[in-house]
Amino acid sequence: MSEQKECCHKTKERSEKEYKDLIHRLNRVEGQIRGIKRMVEDNAYCTDILIQVSAANAALNSFNKVLLANHIRTCVAEDIREGKEETIDELVVTLQKLMK
Repeated sequence: MSEQKECCHKTKERSEKEYKDLIHRLNRVEGQIRGIKRMVEDNAYCTDILIQVSAANAALNSFNKVLLANHIRTCVAEDIREGKEETIDELVVTLQKLMK
């Protein structure tokens, strides 16, 4: 298992509740994207499409907030308790990417 941790392909086991919540959120976003595609195909009015894109962006941002909070509460907290300070650097880099 430690070989996997050292590699770039980390994994995380999620609780059933967390998994279902994340998948539900992604399914909603996927549906919104399909709806936006249909609007473009049907030549919908630009502002109507833009409003739907904004809603999809908000749903993705909400997904990110939930995932980030779960990550900090589990992975980051556990690694800090184990003395893995490099996790803080990883979190900082991740936050910088999210704030672009």
